[in-house]
Amino acid sequence: MISRVFRLRMWAPVGVLTSLTYCLHQRRVALAEPGGADDQNPVDRSLLELKMVQVVFRHGARSPLKPLPQEDQVEWKPQLLEVPPQTQLDYTVTNLAGGPKPHSPFDSQYHETTLKGGMFAGQLTKVGMEQMFALGERLRKNYVEDIPFLSPNFNPLEVFIRSTNIYRNLESTRCLLAGLFQHQKEGPIVIHTDEASSEVLYPNYQYCWNLRKRTRGRRQAASLQPGISEDLKKVKEAMGIASSDEVDFLVLLDNMAAEQLGPRIFFFLINTDGHTMGNAAADSEVRHPKAVHNLPSCPTLKRFAWMIEQRAVDTAMYILQWEDREGLQMAVGPFLHILESNLLKAVDPATPPSKTRKLYLYAAHDVTLMPLLMTLGIFDHKWPPFAVDLTVELYQHRESKEWFVQLYYRGKEQVPKGCSDRLCPLDQFLNTISVYTLNPEKYHMLCSEAQMMGLGNGE
Repeated sequence: MISRVFRLRMWAPVGVLTSLTYCLHQRRVALAEPGGADDQNPVDRSLLELKMVQVVFRHGARSPLKPLPQEDQVEWKPQLLEVPPQTQLDYTVTNLAGGPKPHSPFDSQYHETTLKGGMFAGQLTKVGMEQMFALGERLRKNYVEDIPFLSPNFNPLEVFIRSTNIYRNLESTRCLLAGLFQHQKEGPIVIHTDEASSEVLYPNYQYCWNLRKRTRGRRQAASLQPGISEDLKKVKEAMGIASSDEVDFLVLLDNMAAEQLGPRIFFFLINTDGHTMGNAAADSEVRHPKAVHNLPSCPTLKRFAWMIEQRAVDTAMYILQWEDREGLQMAVGPFLHILESNLLKAVDPATPPSKTRKLYLYAAHDVTLMPLLMTLGIFDHKWPPFAVDLTVELYQHRESKEWFVQLYYRGKEQVPKGCSDRLCPLDQFLNTISVYTLNPEKYHMLCSEAQMMGLGNGE
């Protein structure tokens, strides 16, 4: 995804929020208990009213970030960047305070790598634009047609949009909105973004010194692990790649993802300090319109496709380390805090209507989605595909006035850890994410903790 990432971001005040001890269930009644001990009182879903939706999504298909060191290279021609007419939509990009769009150091870096054929690294392709438009159409069906929740036309009073400041993400958001609102709008479309130095929609390794320290060297060490090391040597020899070349399973899988090899769809995950973290193939049931670039590729990649995928998963899991709670906190804790704050504002009766939205859209990356899925206990050991969405719905029971969360990943209902049912009481859901959520002050403290300890020890 990215290469270097940096300093502390400033959060806008979220208004008067109740604390986590706010009594979300002060009127708990049997009707609102989702599947009690004897399952005598399941929730009547017909009495639930949708109040808010938050969608975290990944950008669409793109060109690779780093070509393989081989003579025969795939040609990435500018024709692959053709913009489908149905995805055209005007939008404005601002910083979080509504000021000018920040500079994007990542896009500048991508432009330093010109691929064979003329395209730059990491560019959203026509295929990716169509994938995002299709996701927008699905959201329209869910929240405009099937349930009259959103207005059929874009309304800035109903929708808040935020994206990382990377062009493929901004353009992916444009395509999603075109599919969702079919070019109809009642006001300007504004996409909010942040400085790279203070972004929290991905793990910010450059700013978060402690996170960088924890993960430093893990990628190289992963390639030396038994099984991974032998398989990597086998693949590199078969492809004619020198052992000294800095190519691991993550780089191999990135190129497979971009070229879209075989009947399965491969995807990409990259570390925010500039290193690829992992890729994988999506399940065969996942379909996107024209979901292949159909580019010629190395037969060896095809032959070892399954191995490359599995070893990339192993490598990324070694880097992330599931048991490293503080590492996951620093990776996505600030983002979880934003999602949590949106929920708390929605249920707090003191929140003015102008301070909340029906729909929150967050354009992120698989480097974001993977640790999010891990913290929620729904990671399936497959990498988040292009144009995938993680959706959090908030409901209120019309009679009991209790609050519930429904979670979807790849369009399928999920049961977060700590929840007894797919329809999860809000307090249970908040308890689950509170293990990893970090407010700005705690995030800053935890990120700088190792550095301060090092200074104290004279390092």
